[in-house]
Amino acid sequence: MRRLRLRCKEIGVQRPTQPKFGLAFFGAIAPADWPTGALAKRYPRPTPRQKTNSATRNEALTWLSYTRNEGETSATDNGCVTALSAAVNPTEKPSVVDTSTGRRPETDPTSLAGYAVGITADRRWEEQAELLSRRGATVLHGPTIRTLPLGSAEDLRRATEQVILEPPDIVVANTGIGMRAWLSAAESWGLGEALHGALDSSKIFARGPKASAAAHQAGLEVTARAASELMSELIELIVATGISGRRVAFQCHGDDSPLAITALKAAGANVIEIPIYRWILPESSTAAEVLIQAIANHNVHAVTFTSAPAVRNLFLIATEMGLEQQVRTALSSAVLAVMVGPVCAAAAKEVGISACIVPDKYRLGPMIRALSDALLSDKRPLTLGSVPLIQQGTTVTIDGKVSNLSAREASLLSVLLARRPQVISKRELLSLVWNGEGEEHVVEVTIARLRAKLGRASTGIVSVPRRGYRACP
Repeated sequence: MRRLRLRCKEIGVQRPTQPKFGLAFFGAIAPADWPTGALAKRYPRPTPRQKTNSATRNEALTWLSYTRNEGETSATDNGCVTALSAAVNPTEKPSVVDTSTGRRPETDPTSLAGYAVGITADRRWEEQAELLSRRGATVLHGPTIRTLPLGSAEDLRRATEQVILEPPDIVVANTGIGMRAWLSAAESWGLGEALHGALDSSKIFARGPKASAAAHQAGLEVTARAASELMSELIELIVATGISGRRVAFQCHGDDSPLAITALKAAGANVIEIPIYRWILPESSTAAEVLIQAIANHNVHAVTFTSAPAVRNLFLIATEMGLEQQVRTALSSAVLAVMVGPVCAAAAKEVGISACIVPDKYRLGPMIRALSDALLSDKRPLTLGSVPLIQQGTTVTIDGKVSNLSAREASLLSVLLARRPQVISKRELLSLVWNGEGEEHVVEVTIARLRAKLGRASTGIVSVPRRGYRACP
């Protein structure tokens, strides 16, 4: 096992906790089952005593079995492995194969191959990227927020000592990470037991299940929780209990905290603010600007948001780039705006996004499933020039063959298919696909490239002299 770990580190691969196939080396085979079927034919099992040179010993075939997240049902998650064969075939890209069927994601009906998804989160964004990449999607990470401590550690310590000296009647547990950070900080100062004792007799009001779970894990009983996970609902619940003259410890997180604290004080409460963290603009906006440009150009098919500040900050940066209206239009139409919960959805409405997707359960897993369902709902058999085809994002499948299109080519095809058999002028196509930038000649060039990739279906795109182009059924 020591040799296995060293080899994983050597080739830059993290060894999974429960590998299905294990790690195999030429001349040194770990005790695990070698893959069967199509992968076994491609990579025949070496014998334990196979002689190799020093270069070959450093080449490893790594088989990673992705573990399912709780509740995941995607077919590509079940028995799907990645063959990282770059060490053996440097020019060959890793491929993902479903070992139960031998199919690649682009031929799997549940695959997101051909779709590009933007991620705006700074914390736990890797989890989203993992869930999406498993399904074959391309991920573009452009964080629009940065999570920082709210105030200094001394501010938090003073607030903690005040809570210990004057135990609160009510504690507002705003976020799970905030509650855990507070309790952990108290432990590091040797105040953990004293803080727990002070909170033990308090009524805990949790904004959502994560904050509630953090309180339960600490052994604290939760009095009530906001069903909608909205701070406004939680404040209404607290005020309804009668809080005039009562002490309320409020865990801040820097977004809707000021409004909530004002409402509590207006109801007569003595509020002790617990400064944990806040969200601000990223230190460098370069990655966010790349994502925003991709949204404006319709080069991504969906964008995920896991916090309200991420929504607002994206539009702040877009405004500085002069792309605010283009981004608003894109996220209200061609590019799916996917929100983790109602707080994000409310922020989206504030900035003018007219339509967004919100999962039934406000978690990352359900959010990715809702995104996948929305993208795949548009995947349906079509005909172009009497030839059956399936368009999925930037891929087109004709006669079982998958062709990869550029973002412009895919957008152009989508527009023609959506408006067929209507004739669309070059000027209008330039406006719809290129945001009015460039010359009409670029439309002609892109049409030619698109036809070349469509094969026998290319006859379905007809040039109408002096008018434009149209797609035939």
